Amino acid sequence: MGEIKTGKDVLALVKAEEIEVIDLRFMDFPGLWQHFSIPARELDEDTFEGGVGFDGSSIRGWQAINESDMLVKP
Repeated sequence: MGEIKTGKDVLALVKAEEIEVIDLRFMDFPGLWQHFSIPARELDEDTFEGGVGFDGSSIRGWQAINESDMLVKP
């Protein structure tokens, strides 16, 4: 597989390599790595535009429980 530049490229790689789990990683404000995983079957082109929802109150310093719906875009 060549360079991966687009969501379509990622989806092609996931299919070609029979990847089953996608690990999404990001850094929080204090500089600590955070991550969560989703089944590869939930990844589609819309994911790259709309993102994947997660609970921001679970991450220190982010959001209060009543404002905790967050998105991460791969």
